[in-house]
This record gives sequence, C-alpha cells and structure tokens, in this order.
Amino acid sequence: MLKGCRVRTFVHVLMGLIVFCSSPHLLAQQQDANEPGDFFEMSIEELMEVEVQTATKYKQKISEAPSSVTIITAEEIHKYGYRTLLDILNSIPGFYTTYDRNYGYVGVRGFGRPGDYNSRILVMIDGYRTNDNTSGSPSIVTTFQLDVDLIERIEIVRGPGSALYGSNAFFAVINVISKSAKDYNGLELSGEIASQDTERARITYGNVLDDDLDLLISGTYYDRDGEILYYPEFDDPATNNGYVENDDDNFKNYFVKVSMSDFTFTAAHVQREKGIPTAPWETVFNDRRTRTWDYSDLIGLTYQHDFPDDLSVLSRVAYNHYNYYGGYVYDDGGTYVNKGFCKGRWWTGELQFTKKLSDQHKFVWGAESQYNVRQDQKTWDSDVYLNDRRHSKSWGLYVQDEFRILDNLILNAGVRRDYYDTFGDTTNPQAGLIYGLSDDTVVKFLCGKAFRAPSVYELYYDDGGYSYKANPNLEPETIKTYEVVFEQAINKNLRGTVSGFRNEINDLIDQTTDPSDGLLQFQNLTKVTAKGLEAALDGKWNNGMRGRIGYSFVQTLDKTTGETLVNSPKNMVNFNLIYPLVPKELFAGFESKYIGKRKTLTGNYTDGSVITNLTLTYENAAKRMEIQMGVYNLFDVEYGHPGFGEHVQDIIDQDGRTFGVRLTQRF
Repeated sequence: MLKGCRVRTFVHVLMGLIVFCSSPHLLAQQQDANEPGDFFEMSIEELMEVEVQTATKYKQKISEAPSSVTIITAEEIHKYGYRTLLDILNSIPGFYTTYDRNYGYVGVRGFGRPGDYNSRILVMIDGYRTNDNTSGSPSIVTTFQLDVDLIERIEIVRGPGSALYGSNAFFAVINVISKSAKDYNGLELSGEIASQDTERARITYGNVLDDDLDLLISGTYYDRDGEILYYPEFDDPATNNGYVENDDDNFKNYFVKVSMSDFTFTAAHVQREKGIPTAPWETVFNDRRTRTWDYSDLIGLTYQHDFPDDLSVLSRVAYNHYNYYGGYVYDDGGTYVNKGFCKGRWWTGELQFTKKLSDQHKFVWGAESQYNVRQDQKTWDSDVYLNDRRHSKSWGLYVQDEFRILDNLILNAGVRRDYYDTFGDTTNPQAGLIYGLSDDTVVKFLCGKAFRAPSVYELYYDDGGYSYKANPNLEPETIKTYEVVFEQAINKNLRGTVSGFRNEINDLIDQTTDPSDGLLQFQNLTKVTAKGLEAALDGKWNNGMRGRIGYSFVQTLDKTTGETLVNSPKNMVNFNLIYPLVPKELFAGFESKYIGKRKTLTGNYTDGSVITNLTLTYENAAKRMEIQMGVYNLFDVEYGHPGFGEHVQDIIDQDGRTFGVRLTQRF
C-alpha cells in the first residue's frame, strides 16, 4: 500500500509540474524539437526507397532486401498509443500474441507453441541480442529493457535469419532501434493514469553537447494494481468463489545512450515484479505470495567506421545480466513457498566487415561469439530439488554476397557456420533473388534454413519430479522456408505486398506431457509444416492520413499426429488508421484486429475475436505540450487466449475495456 501511495504521489507531482510549465509564455519561447519523423512524412514512392539494415547487416533499400520486411515508426507507436512491445508486434500482419497474466508471447505465421518463451524470434536493441541465455527468451511486455516511447523505429524481418544471426533467428528477427539525443534536444516529462489503478511516469533528457557528444538518459516508473478477476475453475467457497486479486504489475526502467565520433555506449536496465492470478502449477489460489521478479541489464559498446575504398567496419561488445525469481505457494497441510531462480551472465562480441568489391558485388563477412559465464537454475523450499550450474560458449562465422546481376536483378546469398560446445556445429544458408519488374514492382524469391539450439531450461530443468523433468538429449530444431514476395506501388498513395510461404520444421522442440508419469518435458517432434499467405495494403495521403490493412492465412500440421497445432489461428485481419481530425494538432489512431479461433491443449477452441483500440492525440501548435487519451478494447469484447500446460484454465480471459490519459511536456 505504501509503495502505491509513493507512486501516485510521484505521478501527480509530475503531472502538476507539466501543467505548471505549460503556461503560454514558456511555450512561446520554445522551438519545436520533436517534429514528426521522416518516415511519417514520406510518400509511398519514398517509402520503397527507405533503407533498412537488419535484413543484411548493412543499409539497403527495403525493396531490395532479401526478406519480407515491415517497419514500424516512432510516429505509429505514438499515435496508436502502444504501451508495450507486445502491443506493437500484435499490430503486424502474420503476428499474434498470447498473454497468460504473467508473461506475453508472440506467435509468427501460425506458430505460438506452449512453453517456447518466444525463443524462436530474435529480439535486438540497436543490434544487441536481448534473448537471455537460460530460456532463450526476449522480454516483450513490461519486462522489455526499452520504454516504447524511446523507440525510433522497429525493423521486422520475417523468415529464417540464422545465416546472419545464428540461433533464435528462427521465424523472425526484430531490431528495435532507439532514439538519439537529437530527437529531444532538451527535457521531456510524461505522466499517465489509466484503468486498474495504473500510473506511469517518465523523465527523459537528450541533448547534443560540446564536441559532438550525444547524451540521452531516461527513466520510467510504472505501477498497476490490476483488477479483481474471476476464474470459474476455482468457483468454490474454499477458493474465494473463484475471485482473485493478484494481477498487479510494477517495473522500473532506465536507459542511457552516449555517442561520440564512431563510438556509441548503451546501458539499459529493467526490474519488474508481477503477481500471478491464475494459480499455475497447482499453486494455492488467491495467495499474493505467488509472483515473479525479473531483473535485466545490458551494457554495450559499438564502434563503426567507414574507411576509404568502400570498406566499413563494425565492432561491438556487450555484457548481459538476467535474474529471474519466482515464488509459488503450495498447501501440504500448511502453506509454504516453493522458490525458483535462474541467473544468467554472458558476454557477446562481434566483428563485421562490409566491402563493395565492384559495382556488381557487395560483400559482408564477420564473426560473432558468446561466452555464457553463468547459466544457473535452482528450485527449492525446505529441500533443494534442482541446483544446476553451467557455463558454455558458442561462436559463428558468416559471409554474404550481394551480386547485382543486372540493374534490376539482384542475387543475395549467404551462409553461416555456428559451433556450440553443448551439441556441436551447424551450417545454415540463405538466398534471395530480387527482380525489379519496373520502378513500382518487385518480386522476391526467397529460401533459407535456420536453427534454434535447445536452451539450458529445456535441457536441464527438473523440479524433483513434481511437474517437470529434464531432457539432456534434446537436439537443435531446424526450419526450411520457401517464400515468394510481390511488392507493388499502386499509385502515389498506395503500396501492396503479397507473400506466399512454406515452412518445414524438423525436430521441433515442444513442451509435452509424458503419459508414463504425467510430467511435462521438452521433446523433439518429428516434423511440422506450415503454409500460408500474407497480404498488406499500406496507404499515405498528403493530409496526414495513413493506414494499413493486412490479412494472413496459415495452415499448420503436426506430421506425427496429423493435427493442427495448438494456439495456431488460421485467419487474421489487421486494420490500422491514423486520421488528422484537426490538421497537425488532433489525431485519431484507430486499430482493429481479428484473430480466428485457436485450438487449446484440451482440443477445444477459443472464439474468434475482433479487438478495437482508439487513441486521440492532441499537440499544441509549438508541439511542446501533448495530451493523449486511449480506449483499449473499445467495444468491451469478451475473449480469451489458450492456457498452457501449467494452467488449470483451458482458456485465460483477457481484459475488457480499459482507459488511459497521458500528459507530456517538452522543454
């Protein structure tokens, strides 16, 4: 209670300070330091010329990238009122989310497997890997290391990326690119209040100092009490008639970015505490001691320099720290807390060279390594059930060539060889043929292979035979992807994209129940396939209106059972629209997403649902003060996501209609 009072006091004082400092005489003295980003002002033709870096590790036109690529800009993140990285990814065609009231998970092209902890997508911040070294999981909800307000853009590259990035780049590579000091040129304060007794405050300072020193520093504090939830599975007087108050969420987030000359230093920290209301793993229902804590740090240094003769060198080194702690309450004639803990410490390093050999060839080669100093897991109460301590290392060598066969025909091919001291080596190639039929039309023929190494959690986690058992014989899972992408600029306002793909996965690492003892275990399945279609239409108009409509269809199949995969919707539709109600001052961000029914672990199905969000953003003429109001799940739709193996609930209900109001002041 005291913690909540402190947060409320801080938010109220911050918002009061913002209002006080927003007086007209102060605003009149300020110049606009946060104009809309270049992406937001570009025409459709200019967007096809936008450069992306994640697809090939060097800048190239999005129309020439050997992948299906989506860019989400800071302006979109802002105008749609996205609150977490999970919200952002849910807006992308072909992506969908699952939330179990503790962590959030992302499905890609029909794959959202129970227990995979997002380990099949690689998430980076400014090129630094964020997937931890125990479960292979990136943090994408309130555990993400970067406040979404600090995101300049996100590059989403679909398809296998192991030819450049190694493990975890299985279904997609997501590079979150942070803002820099020039995006602020001063101080920015932001305060928010929302439903479920939610309060959020952020302080950000960015400036370009003497000697071209760019400094950005930011801190965010978030606290949500949550709401009273009802679970019919526990509707009994002995379990509070199914009502629970343990859905609170609290985090602190800090970010520092310093650039000078060719060097950039980055430091990020987040710590989060989350109550678990669902009583997973047969824990005691409605006991607030059942909760998790996450602590994550990233410290990195990047050097990048362009030398004469078209040679570019990039070097980066990073240290990562991740701690997880869970408390789970059980009753065995008296309640007690079973504790789970994992500790990850690891170093990563990369050296990359990019060389334009001629007008026809652009060559990239490099080396990357990771040394896992600690990969510790422990489970205990009065007895110790697991105390597993490990360390390991891996390295990879990659090479890629962009061969411009003709002015309108490009062959991009690469291969990477990785070595893990846990299972050995693996080689993964990738190729793309990009044919420009005209200035407005591009066809891409893509194929590639990727792998994911089993995590130490999947290999060695064992809670003493209570619910989980280890499987140290797991092999890496592999995927082969074949894809055709058609991109067309229809006119100056509209751009269309259509992709057809087929995925073939062998040795899929899956969380299953062993019928011999009823324990959960990760095992390699024989083969899984998916084939599908994605289509999107993007529009931009001179009055500031922009929008996107996307459709995706995917059919997944477990070759062993002949069944559709769990948590795999066949049909999804996205609709996004930013509309200027008052030019350059008042904007409406409208978003709606349809997700078809999903199979649950018991063979039932969730209902299909259409969830709609509406955000209104007002900016004064000087763009120094801003008020934003958001309504999420506008029509108060009742819907749920599939539960996983640890849950009693077959379907976990999601939030109804919620509200939020944010006030931001720039100095």
